Amino acid sequence: MADEIKTGAYICKGCDLGNRLNTDQLEMIATREGRVASAKSHDFLCGAEGVKMIQDDLDSGESNRVVIAACSRRAKTDAFNFAGVPMSRVNLREGVIWVRPDEDEAQETTQEMAEDYVRMGCAEIKFMSTPKASEEQGTNRHVLVVGGGITGMTAAIEAARAGYQVSLVEKTDALGGTTGQLYKRAPTRAPYADPEDTGVTELAQMLEDDDKVTIYLNSILSSSDGAPGRFDIEITTGDATQSISCGSIIQASGQTEFDANQLTEFSYADAPDVITQLEMEALAKAADGGPVKRPSDGKEVQNVVFVQCAGQRSDKEGHLSYCSGHCCNTSIKQAMYLKDNAEAAAEGSSIDVQTTILFTDLRTPGAGGEDFYRSGQNKGVTFRKGSVSGVSADAKVSFSDLILDEDDTIDADLVVLATGMIPNSGRNNEREDELAAQKTQLEAENKEVPQEILDEIAIPVESILNLKYRQGSDLPQLVSGFNDSHFICFPYETRRTGIYAAGPTRRPMDTQQAQEDATGATMKAIQAIENAGQGMAAHPRAGDLSYPSFRKEGCTQCKRCMMECPFGAIGFDEKGFPEYNEARCRRCGTCMGACPVRVISFENYSIDSVGQQIKACDIPDEFDEKPRLLVLACENDAYPALDMAAQNRFEYSAFVRVVPVRCLGSVNTIWITDALNSGYDGVVLMGCKKGDDYQCHFVKGSEMAHMRMSKIADTLQTLNLEEERVAVHEVAITDIHRVPELINDMAKTIDEIGMSPFKF
Repeated sequence: MADEIKTGAYICKGCDLGNRLNTDQLEMIATREGRVASAKSHDFLCGAEGVKMIQDDLDSGESNRVVIAACSRRAKTDAFNFAGVPMSRVNLREGVIWVRPDEDEAQETTQEMAEDYVRMGCAEIKFMSTPKASEEQGTNRHVLVVGGGITGMTAAIEAARAGYQVSLVEKTDALGGTTGQLYKRAPTRAPYADPEDTGVTELAQMLEDDDKVTIYLNSILSSSDGAPGRFDIEITTGDATQSISCGSIIQASGQTEFDANQLTEFSYADAPDVITQLEMEALAKAADGGPVKRPSDGKEVQNVVFVQCAGQRSDKEGHLSYCSGHCCNTSIKQAMYLKDNAEAAAEGSSIDVQTTILFTDLRTPGAGGEDFYRSGQNKGVTFRKGSVSGVSADAKVSFSDLILDEDDTIDADLVVLATGMIPNSGRNNEREDELAAQKTQLEAENKEVPQEILDEIAIPVESILNLKYRQGSDLPQLVSGFNDSHFICFPYETRRTGIYAAGPTRRPMDTQQAQEDATGATMKAIQAIENAGQGMAAHPRAGDLSYPSFRKEGCTQCKRCMMECPFGAIGFDEKGFPEYNEARCRRCGTCMGACPVRVISFENYSIDSVGQQIKACDIPDEFDEKPRLLVLACENDAYPALDMAAQNRFEYSAFVRVVPVRCLGSVNTIWITDALNSGYDGVVLMGCKKGDDYQCHFVKGSEMAHMRMSKIADTLQTLNLEEERVAVHEVAITDIHRVPELINDMAKTIDEIGMSPFKF
C-alpha cells in the first residue's frame, strides 16, 4: 500500500553513546515495543555514511518515516534533513548520557532513560505526518510603510533597493518627521566630533526619484485587513480613498515630544525663555550659523543651561519612567551649535556663549558616543552633575551639585529642557477595554467613577492602522505605550503577524538607531512576504508548513481557541465553527492547549503525538522505588537551557522524562491528567517568563499555561493527589544552572510525599 507506514529507527553510537548505552537493546526496544519496520545502529550517524544509510532506506521504500536516536533535536539539523519525511528526534546524548554520571551504579537507570526515550520517539512518529502548504497563501511583493519620518523613509528606500514595491503613507504634507525639524543631527561616523546634516532632503529626493516607491502625503490608513501576503489597505487622502494590496506592513509612526506644560517646577508655561529641545532646534535653524536669539526679546543668548531628564526617568505622576535614548547627545549637539556659531561670529575674538549641561547620569549611546562627549568638552561645554529642583520665570536654575554636595543657581538667558518622547502608537485597545470595564463595574455598583478614568476615556486617540481585527484597531501597546512585543530574540515583531514596528514607536531611540531599526524591520517584512508565498510560518517557527485544523464533529463552539490565540489567527464561520487564518498563525499551538475537547491539532504536533509519548514510558511499580517525573519543556527557552546544562555536564535525576513542546501555551491539561493517571509521580512545566517583561516567543503562551495550571489543583484533589505533584516554572534560556535544580527539587518533593498511588 502506498500509504503504509514504514518507520526506520536509527541509533547513533558516536559521541560516546555506544560506550555508555546498550544500543542492541535499544534496537530491540524500537522493533518489539515501538513496532518500527527496521532498526539500525551506526558508529557516526550524522556523518556522510550514516546519512546515506538513512537516505538509501528512504529511496528504496524500506522506510518512509524516521526516528533518529542520537543528539538533541537542536543539533545536526543540516545533516538530519530529509525533505518531506516525518521525523522524530530522540535525545540520547544531551538528554541521557551527558546528564548522568559515568559510573557502574548509574548504568541501569541511564539505560532505562534511553529505552524510554526510544519508546517515546517511536510513539510520536505514529502520529506525525508531513505538513503541506495550505491553499490560502499568496505572494504580494509590496511593502506598506506607515509614517514618513526618518524611520519610514529609510524602510521605504531599503525595501525598494531590495526590489520590492513600496507605498509610503505620511499624514502631514512633507516627509521628514521629527528629524526633518532638526537643524543638524548627532554624528554617525568617525571622528564623531561635530554635528552633521540630517540627510532628510537627500533621502526624500531619492524616494521621489525611485519608480518603485509611491508616496501618499496628507494621507492616513482608513482601513487595514488581511494577513501576510494579502493585506487589503484603504488609503484616504482628503476626501478621496483608494485601495491597494500589500504583503507586509511596517509601522514607523514615530514619536511626539513630551508635553512640557506638565513640568510646572520648570516654569515652562510661564517663562518664554524656558524651551524644549525641539524648540531649540527651531531657534538654531532660524539662526542658521549665526547667533541664537532668545524668544522673549530677541537678545543674543550668552548663558544657556540644558536640563537633562526633564520629566523623564521619574516615578512622579505624569512623568516618563524611561530614558528617551537621544537626549544627552542632543544636548551636547545643541551646546555645540552655540559654541560653533559664537566662534564663527567672533572671528577669533574672545566672545563666547556659556553652555552648561546639568545631569544626574549622562548617557551617550552608540559607537561614537564617548568621542562626541569628549568633543563637547574640548569645545568648552561645561558638564555638571546636578539635580535641578526648579527654574524660575526669569530663567534662574536652582540645583543641587551632586559632586560638591551643595546647592547652587545659574542665571541663564535660555533654559533647554530635555523632555523626552512619547510613542505615536495609536489606540490602546486593551487599555480602553480595561477602563470601560472598570467604569461599567463601578456604575453597576452605584459608585462614583474616578475623574482620572473619565479623563482617560475622553481623550481621543487617532488610530494609526485602523485594523479590522477582532483584537483591536492598532498594535497592542505594552510597557509605557510602546509597540515593542518584548521578543528578546525577535526585534521588530508584534502580535500582528506580518506587521512590524520600527523606530521610536517601538522603543526610545535616536536618529541613527531609528535608521538601523528601519533596516531590520524591512528585512523582517520581506521575510514575511516570501514565507507567506510558500505557506510557511513566520518567526519563531520560520519555515514550518503545519497549521492547525480541527475535527468539526467534536467541536463544542466554546470559542476558547479564538479568545486565547495571541495573534488573532482564528475567527468563526457563520455556523460558529473556527476558521483559521493560516498566514497569521505562528504555529505555537496555544489553540490546541486551550481546546477542552481536544479536537485541534497540527500535522506534526498534536494531542496524540505528545500524549502517546507520555503513555509510552515504562512506569515501574511502587516496589521498584523508581519514580517517574514528566517535564514539559518549552522548545524556545527551557529545552535549550536543558541542552546547555547537559553540555556543562550538570546532572539531574535519572527518573525524569523530558518532552519538548512548542510553547507552554500548547500544553493541554489532558496531558497532565493522563500522566498522573498513568502513574507518573510528578509533572514539571518549564516555560518562558510572563508578565510585563515577558520573554515568551509566542507572547501569551506562558501566561495562558499558568492560568490553566492554576486550576489543576481541582483535578489533583479529585484524584486524591497532593498539589505539589505539579509545578510550573518560568525559565530563561540562560538558566542552565537552575533547570537541573528544578528537576532535582521535584525529585526531592516526591521523595518526601511518596510515590503516586496510581502505580500499577
